[in-house]
Amino acid sequence: MNVTDATPNAIGRALRDFQAWVRDSGHRIREFARHPVTEFQRNAEQFGYPANIVALIDIVLFTVAGLAVFQRYHQGYWPSLLPIVALLLSYSTGPLYAFFGLVPKPLLIAGLTMSSEAVFLSQPVPTDSAPFVLIAAAGEIAALAPMIASIPLALAMVAELMFFSSIGHLDIGMPIWFFAVTCGWMTGQMLNYQRRYLYQERDYQEIRATQAADEERRRIAREVHDVIAHSLSITLLHVTAARHALQTDRDVDDAVEALTDAERLGRQAMADIRRTVGLLDQRPASQTPEPGLEDVPDLVADFVRAGMPVEYSLDGDPSNISAGVGLALYRISQESLANIAKHAPGAAARLRIMLCSRDIKVEVVNTLPTGAAVRPGRGMGISGMRQRISLLGGTLTAGPVDDGWRVYAQIPMSSQLACMAVSAEDSLRGALQSMARKLHDRPNPMVAKEIQESARDIAAG
Repeated sequence: MNVTDATPNAIGRALRDFQAWVRDSGHRIREFARHPVTEFQRNAEQFGYPANIVALIDIVLFTVAGLAVFQRYHQGYWPSLLPIVALLLSYSTGPLYAFFGLVPKPLLIAGLTMSSEAVFLSQPVPTDSAPFVLIAAAGEIAALAPMIASIPLALAMVAELMFFSSIGHLDIGMPIWFFAVTCGWMTGQMLNYQRRYLYQERDYQEIRATQAADEERRRIAREVHDVIAHSLSITLLHVTAARHALQTDRDVDDAVEALTDAERLGRQAMADIRRTVGLLDQRPASQTPEPGLEDVPDLVADFVRAGMPVEYSLDGDPSNISAGVGLALYRISQESLANIAKHAPGAAARLRIMLCSRDIKVEVVNTLPTGAAVRPGRGMGISGMRQRISLLGGTLTAGPVDDGWRVYAQIPMSSQLACMAVSAEDSLRGALQSMARKLHDRPNPMVAKEIQESARDIAAG
């Protein structure tokens, strides 16, 4: 394709683009005529500022230019049209964005405003207000353009005023106008900084909202994981018990009882899952209360009925435990027992919650069946428990101990009297058991038997 072929095509594309612009401009003008306030707000917000700020700048510019026109006609320049031409030049950028939605460039604003100022100052008047047009324009440019562009344009405006002051068309000293243009530029620069900081804060808010949404998703994932892991673990234990009852003992009644418990737990799990997933709904509905410390015995009873031997003890006064701490204690107990049922079937477990006045301690210890592998906890359950405890300012450890596995959590509280009582009870129980073992080897078996019974009573209590 040669140049002669390319030229008509370029002209045709330019004509089509111009026709499209005319149609789009006509549509904008018609929309402005129907809804002037709405269209002005939508077009003015393209500057990056609220529409009322843009309107205020336009009003100030138009008022100053109108006052300059009045001064000239009052001094006898009528019927000259130069003041009207200067007014139109200073305000010609208004229709560009108001009607056509075009944001004028800072260089265009500076060119039109300086041309308007030159026309005004070609007809000098005493105490002229025309330089205020440049002051307003300097502020507008500084509010829209970066500093590297606004400073040269502001200096060009000062140079224009210096020129007309040197030829006697300004009766006020030049330092005052230099200071005035500088103040206008600084005002626009502050608006520019404020706009950038506003955009930056909006970006930070979006980041924080995204992080909050991610954290909420992780929290709901932990809730769903806790509910499903607990319910499925107990349900599988009941199903296993039913299978053994049918295969080994041919006991239909035990199998039916186990399957009934599995069905009940399955329905409860479905209700818990629906409640947890309902947290994602934007319209909050009435929800059942979250489980707490008072529900731990029922939790243990579910595992015991499913065939897991669990020893549970609660030391201290539960009346001062908050709902958040109670939920954390329940979830830790639930997740730990579910992990035992899943990873160490047939193991015996011991759950102990110590409500001390200085801190709260939760300990879940289980034996390891023969052949069970000891693996460090890296799953969602352990990490979820750690996150729960860390939100309460506590710590959690999980790992092998002696011939079993131990989960230990500690949540700080305020004082220590109850904890001292628990520690004293542990020491007394150990001392009595030690005395019982020693006296058992001595000639007086009656004393040894009485001490053994006392130790058992303390251990049971």
